[in-house]
Amino acid sequence: MAKKGNRVQVILECTEHKATGQPGTSRYITTKNKKNTPDRLEIKKFNPILKKMTVHKEIK
Repeated sequence: MAKKGNRVQVILECTEHKATGQPGTSRYITTKNKKNTPDRLEIKKFNPILKKMTVHKEIK
């Protein structure tokens, strides 16, 4: 049975981790309602490599 609605799966990637040059990436998978939030998500999440809360942005 297929899911109904406007909910889509998105990938969030850390923005600060790219600038440090350390190996690895911090990524999270979540869902969002495309009707309510058509723009890209930007959420503070925990980065286990840097061991602190950082801004994660939606990637395509």
